[in-house]
Amino acid sequence: MTLALIAGQGGLPGALLAALPERPYLCALDGFAPAMVPDVTFRLERLIPFLRHLTDRGITRVCLAGAVTRPRLDPSLFDPATAMLVPQLLAAFQGGDDGTLRFILGLFEDHGLQVQGIADLAPDLLPGPGLLAGTLPMDAARDATRAAAIIAAMGAVDLGQACVVSQGLCLGVEALPGTDALLAQVAEWAPQSAKGLLYKAVKPGQDRRVDLPTVGLTTLQGVAKAGLAGLVIEAHGVILLDRTKALAFAAEKGLYLWAR
Repeated sequence: MTLALIAGQGGLPGALLAALPERPYLCALDGFAPAMVPDVTFRLERLIPFLRHLTDRGITRVCLAGAVTRPRLDPSLFDPATAMLVPQLLAAFQGGDDGTLRFILGLFEDHGLQVQGIADLAPDLLPGPGLLAGTLPMDAARDATRAAAIIAAMGAVDLGQACVVSQGLCLGVEALPGTDALLAQVAEWAPQSAKGLLYKAVKPGQDRRVDLPTVGLTTLQGVAKAGLAGLVIEAHGVILLDRTKALAFAAEKGLYLWAR
């Protein structure tokens, strides 16, 4: 066992475990445990001892998968080695999610641990280009192009990975509350005649080994409730969970799912 999976919440850790040929060493950040029982739980205040623990066990590769929000740090829990990194860690926090992840990944690599992404370990979870369900409306290509430009602009300031576009107009963008909140917001006020699409893609310049956008059955249910015509994802850049159920739901509701 040379792979450690640092698992967060949601369906991704379970989907990844099902796709791997053997069970990895399962780790979890305290307060963000996955559905399965981890082999070890750690705190960010003791990150360096945790990294040493991994190398002592012969771990050479790590993968981060699942939802985790920024934890509150308890100054009393820092060990001396991790405490030395506090100024750099706080500076990384100020740089947003991308800056924080780059700093954390750098620490793993400094300890001789290779960081692998979902695309390395389970590429089938990221659909390639093509129409996966439904039929594209005439304005879908235009709206998707507009949405891609919006995500590119948002990426420059490290915002979300999704937006809703209808007839060239942006009806909403993803922020800290996430995609489900965006769809709920659109469902509340957008006219049902607007139709349009939810677009989800990797932010420009994002490290694709971590924090890839994820969609699934719940996403499509939100798309339907918001009165949208379909979901567009970046091919090879977005994880699709519950694929069979998601495609069946799309067919039932007359939605399209396009890996662009």
